[in-house]
Amino acid sequence: MLNNVKTFSVTNIIVFVTIITYFLQNSIPNGSIILGLNVYFLEYGFYWQPLTTIFTHGGVFHIAMNMFILFQFGNLAEQAFGVKKYLLIYFVGGVLTSLASFFFMQSMGMMHNLVGASGAISVIIGLIALRDRYQRQGMIVWILLISFAPLLLGMPVAWYAHLIGFGFGWLIGYFI
Repeated sequence: MLNNVKTFSVTNIIVFVTIITYFLQNSIPNGSIILGLNVYFLEYGFYWQPLTTIFTHGGVFHIAMNMFILFQFGNLAEQAFGVKKYLLIYFVGGVLTSLASFFFMQSMGMMHNLVGASGAISVIIGLIALRDRYQRQGMIVWILLISFAPLLLGMPVAWYAHLIGFGFGWLIGYFI
């Protein structure tokens, strides 16, 4: 029903801020390195990176895909859990996913720059998968597809961030 369509939501604000940040990251010198998550996090004390990496992206297709998925699942989660819980889940889950992904990268000798909201979005997907048994199988297939299909096509993707985020979302679901 059109009466139930919510045009103003925290999710929509996050989408807007992410798009603005993408333009900012591309307008300042080394914006992707400063705002993404990389070795500067530890070496130079760029302690904001586990949060700002959620707002940075590797290209127009990357941000468009992530924001489309966030718009869909974020609004669903926001309605289901309320604004306060949703914000806590998205940002705390996203930062934890960023940190766990960073330390996974470090342990595997990966030295690239981690960017994108897909880890935080995967937290939401993991939570929905735990809570909604009717969507669970589809969510699991979806997370596996977005994690590994791009690799088969030769595209760089932080598959581990997707899986870590999904796992955090599933785990968080037991506590909320």
